[in-house]
Amino acid sequence: MSEDFIKSLFERNSRCFSGFPDKGAVEGFIDELYTLLFLPNDIDHKCEAQLRDQFVSLKDKFAHLLCDVIQEDERIKAISESYFEQLPSIYSFLLKDAEALLQSDPAAKSVEEVMTAYPGFYAIAVHRLARELNEHKVPVLPRLFSEYAHGKTGIDIHPGATIGPSFSIDHGTGVVIGETTVIGKNVKIYQGVTLGALSVTKELAAKKRHPTIENNVVIYSGATILGGDTIIGQDSIIGGNVWLTYSVPRNSVVYHKSEITVKDMLPPDENVLNFVI
Repeated sequence: MSEDFIKSLFERNSRCFSGFPDKGAVEGFIDELYTLLFLPNDIDHKCEAQLRDQFVSLKDKFAHLLCDVIQEDERIKAISESYFEQLPSIYSFLLKDAEALLQSDPAAKSVEEVMTAYPGFYAIAVHRLARELNEHKVPVLPRLFSEYAHGKTGIDIHPGATIGPSFSIDHGTGVVIGETTVIGKNVKIYQGVTLGALSVTKELAAKKRHPTIENNVVIYSGATILGGDTIIGQDSIIGGNVWLTYSVPRNSVVYHKSEITVKDMLPPDENVLNFVI
């Protein structure tokens, strides 16, 4: 490998990645915060001071992460204070999310099981933590939060998405929720759902490009709902594999009707289904 390539790579990385936080430190912060909020098995429950000390330590780590992307000391301090002041509110939302998952999934046995084992809950939790950063217009960090959860769960929620309380994602693999999506209360979605944008130019990045899902909607697996003007009315059910680019009124039931043909029931001259992959 040439010395010129090594030199050019070093110069580019030094220039382009200055001001970027350490990815490992970001992921470590998320893991530690999630554990403190939802998996506090290693804490002496009689010792509140220990828990308080761990949050103080986390707040210090958080401030160091902000230092990597923000240069103004006063802004770093203000964001750090605000972020930890909002944690009780975020936690309250997440308890409702966990309860919604518990109530809607017959396989779930307890809220603790949901918090410990359900990828849908984990993805929602990290999203709510990332969105608070996004609201403060913190660069880079919100996306690193969301992509960490994406990598662990297969659920891709942009930190800009607005999601109401008691939100549940069942199974979850392959779910995509775009940046300007707005989701109301008591919404449940299944694996493979896409809440995406129609094809738009880069110049329209600041416009609403993703759908609005109103309260009490259920969206089954494989459904794709696209477009910033698309509104799914409250109390609606969107069936599996539906493709929607237009709004539907409240109390709608939308489903995809497919035709299934069994090979053995085809006429002899059509019984030629033989695929090789």
